[in-house]
Amino acid sequence: MRCIFVSDLHGEKSRYQKLFTIIKEEQPDGVFFGGDLLPGGFGLSENIETFIHQEFFLRISDMQNQGVQTRFFLILGNDDPRIYEDHFLDLQNKSLVTYVHNRTVPFNDLFVTGYAYIPPSPFTLKDWEKYDVSHYVDHGSMSPEQGVHSIDIQRDGMLETTIKDDLRRLVKNSPPEKTIFLFHTPPYQTKLDRAALDGKTIDHVPLDVHVGSIAVQRFIKQYHPFLTLHGHIHESVRLTGTWHQNIGSTRLFSAAHDGPELAVVRFDTDDVDKATRDLV
Repeated sequence: MRCIFVSDLHGEKSRYQKLFTIIKEEQPDGVFFGGDLLPGGFGLSENIETFIHQEFFLRISDMQNQGVQTRFFLILGNDDPRIYEDHFLDLQNKSLVTYVHNRTVPFNDLFVTGYAYIPPSPFTLKDWEKYDVSHYVDHGSMSPEQGVHSIDIQRDGMLETTIKDDLRRLVKNSPPEKTIFLFHTPPYQTKLDRAALDGKTIDHVPLDVHVGSIAVQRFIKQYHPFLTLHGHIHESVRLTGTWHQNIGSTRLFSAAHDGPELAVVRFDTDDVDKATRDLV
């Protein structure tokens, strides 16, 4: 199956225009959105609702009316206020997208599992943050209880469960070796989670330049999923020089990018080693 993966579009309409032009031309079997899709940081406004209507509902409806049968798999990210999650669930009810956060769905002879949460970070919006493997919080980050929430913080057991707990449950939904995992966070201490924190300290304590999830890293090492897709750390590719990595038999791709262009990862599930990434 021919697929496209994008992430961290951050509401830039030019990126959406480029993306949907590519989709119309190539008509892939699947398009994966890896979170941080909406404009305006965590600003809550009617403009975001209009954005969702124009950039998702109208564009995808138009393509379906033209006979394009591409499936759209989607999660949100830590910059997307969760109060807008219901709009994407509504798009799913209209059979326009497949919203996969915390669930598993079939994709022909494979499965897709989505997971939007990231470990605690320094960022203010906490709707999509959860403790990683324990209630430890890295120096320089804030716990999920702190910061701003647009929803009830009890949702999905945000405070009672960890990313590790969630992945232990999700892996039971399908054979990992036949599952594409769509994450927002990259795994810890890889080429995909390298942040621009070199030489930076808080209270004279050096900050860790790797900011991904330990739980996701351990999950990949233990269960060897077919493919994992990641975003979140925009500068990682610039700093490490690569957008992909292997952990055992698992192939990892990042679509995060810190330039104005749209980063497009193309892959074929029949031969993921031939995947490409282009800046448009």
